[in-house]
Amino acid sequence: MRILLVDDEPAALERLAALLSQSPDVSVVGTARNGREAAQAIADLHPDLVLLDIQMPEASGLAVAAALPPEDRPEIIFVTAFELYAADAFEVEAADYLLKPVRFDRLRQAIERARRRQSQRTALARAADALAAPADEDPDGFWVQVRTGFVRVPLGDIDWIEAAKDYVLLHTATRSHIHRATMNALERKLNPAELTRVHRSAFVRPARVAEVKRLGKGLISLVLQDGINVAVGPSYVNAVTERLALHQA
Repeated sequence: MRILLVDDEPAALERLAALLSQSPDVSVVGTARNGREAAQAIADLHPDLVLLDIQMPEASGLAVAAALPPEDRPEIIFVTAFELYAADAFEVEAADYLLKPVRFDRLRQAIERARRRQSQRTALARAADALAAPADEDPDGFWVQVRTGFVRVPLGDIDWIEAAKDYVLLHTATRSHIHRATMNALERKLNPAELTRVHRSAFVRPARVAEVKRLGKGLISLVLQDGINVAVGPSYVNAVTERLALHQA
């Protein structure tokens, strides 16, 4: 597993590198010391996993993770001295959250969790490629692969959609379907009044929103009727708030 280390403290980078040197199945491909360097290193190096500090100059680790494109996103493990960001970390789909000073056994556990998540996504992608799907020309739904062939998922049945690299997960009340599509392609197809883009990696049906949580610093998350929390990206907050107000009007 190729790992990028991000921390503004040189001692923290050295400690992580020393711990990882004890694991023969990982390699450190680079380091970064602030949010801007982290974003550039992720784009240039395409690591499998980023060990990411939260409080850093120029951009926080949370902001870096939230801005990652869903189509080519590494696994993220936050490494920080502060417990208070744990909820926010998982809103941006982190694989784990480690507190400094990091213990070797806890670091190994987090890396294995990230490795399993990566393997699961790869397996899903390969399964979806096993058969060629019918042409997806239906403006009111999607044809998605199932074990016995393909099934149509009407747009009206979808509660929310999340990105999974080159695929998306279409979540309905009864099950989730994997479908090959990009978020930008979906944005062109979907009616924003029915399925609103709330994050680079998520769409939500406003009618399924039961609660809006304020996370501080102007950030919010949406709680759906089934209890699922969906983070709203910083650049989407105003548009989502306006869309929810229109829906309630």
